[in-house]
Amino acid sequence: MLAAEIALKTTLFPVLIAQALRVRRQAQLLPEPPGARAGVAGAGPELRLMILGDSSAAGVGAAHQKEALSGRLVAELSRSHRVSWRLEAVTGATTGSTLARLDGLPRAAYDIVILVLGVNDVTSQLPLSRLRARRRELHHRLRSEFSARRIIAAGLPPMRDFALLPPPLSDVLGLQAARFDEALALDAEADGVEYMRFALPLEPHLMATDGFHPSAAAYAIWAGLAAERIRAG
Repeated sequence: MLAAEIALKTTLFPVLIAQALRVRRQAQLLPEPPGARAGVAGAGPELRLMILGDSSAAGVGAAHQKEALSGRLVAELSRSHRVSWRLEAVTGATTGSTLARLDGLPRAAYDIVILVLGVNDVTSQLPLSRLRARRRELHHRLRSEFSARRIIAAGLPPMRDFALLPPPLSDVLGLQAARFDEALALDAEADGVEYMRFALPLEPHLMATDGFHPSAAAYAIWAGLAAERIRAG
């Protein structure tokens, strides 16, 4: 996988740079949806939840947070629990910027932390060794500073299938994302972190209009899968 990725990058470097610049100029910039980013919902055993990450965690592609990952997940979990929840996510977030973001968060204990990170680490061409080190640091800090009982990390999507990305750029980023995903899954297992592989087909109705983010329908499915994982304990 790495050899094929390097060969493509070396052979097609000028084309890849031109395509990346064109995608940045032409990309539709969707906003983060409005809506609550913290609250309490439901009744039953207490469940303290934080969702931490990038634009997909922030719900880009949905019209409102109620239709995004946080809203859908809280709605699912609040059927059986009293959910105290917090969303800490921002467009463009990387693992490195998320580590810095932790410095400003109020210290609280969480039963579940959902991590949605990695796509921006791929597009920024962060070396895998550095990403792995930052992920290990992030896991450690969530446990030591936020008493995270369970950490569930979302796997990387198949970027080759993002409608926004033309080939061969999509091929290169797809290979890199797949390589990173395998390494992060292995590291998560070693760290005692639950790695939730990306399981959604990137069909048109599951993609936002920008061809890069999930749609509201995709967030509903994703939240259902995450809720099942959480309940399975």
